[in-house]
Amino acid sequence: MDKTTLNAVVTLRNEISPWLMILQVAPDGWNFPDYAPGQFAILGLFGSASRCALAEPEIPPADPDKLIKRAYGMASSPVNREFLEFYVALVPGGVLTPRLFNLKIGDRIWLSQKAAGKFTYDDSQVPKGANLGLITTGSGLGPFMSMLSTHLKFPPQRRVALIHGVRHSWDLGYRSILMAMENLRTNLTYLPVVSRPNEEPVPWKGLTGHVQDVWKSGAIEKAWGSPPGPENTHVFMCGSPRMSESMLEILGQEGFKEDTKNEPGQVHVEKYWQ
Repeated sequence: MDKTTLNAVVTLRNEISPWLMILQVAPDGWNFPDYAPGQFAILGLFGSASRCALAEPEIPPADPDKLIKRAYGMASSPVNREFLEFYVALVPGGVLTPRLFNLKIGDRIWLSQKAAGKFTYDDSQVPKGANLGLITTGSGLGPFMSMLSTHLKFPPQRRVALIHGVRHSWDLGYRSILMAMENLRTNLTYLPVVSRPNEEPVPWKGLTGHVQDVWKSGAIEKAWGSPPGPENTHVFMCGSPRMSESMLEILGQEGFKEDTKNEPGQVHVEKYWQ
């Protein structure tokens, strides 16, 4: 297959807000290979593709026929083979997302022919009895949706807490799905947190601040009945670099270690950021 062929089709474009959308893409005439929850694929459009109304002015690309490519974590489960789903945040001054936000159902897009990335959940990484702390901001939620929808039935002894930080409540994509998961599965605790509650049109009654504040507040200990620690919990993080750096410092003070190629640990961090 020619690497410059727009080899996939947009099958759904659901705006969560003007700056967030769920994008479903289906390969056209070929099958995307199996992948692990948490991995990413690469999307691409030509530089000549039009940009959305919220895009900031840009210098026209030198080569409009060249593909602009970026990696995006998949929010869909590999159990589903009909499409790939991506949770995308608009970067008004970015190169690709303003073009992605101008797509319509039926438009063509370039899709990499395989997944990549090591930010994955499986039993070889996490001990059987360990709990899971999933910490994310903004569109970093995508990989966790893939993990949660794939592993709908965690072992009953494994407790799972998801902390999702956003500026406003309307940025809480997948909120209704996560609330349903929490209600149906007693071992999942969903903790959405809003950092700008004073800008809410209706008073926000939930948690406020940042994900770091929620982690330190004891909310997980209250839900689980015991505090998360390196002896009983593995932490996965995907979001802004500032959040990840801050959380790594906090977790380090609590005895957690980052999982690296040379040294295993309890903290797994997705390094790329859209």
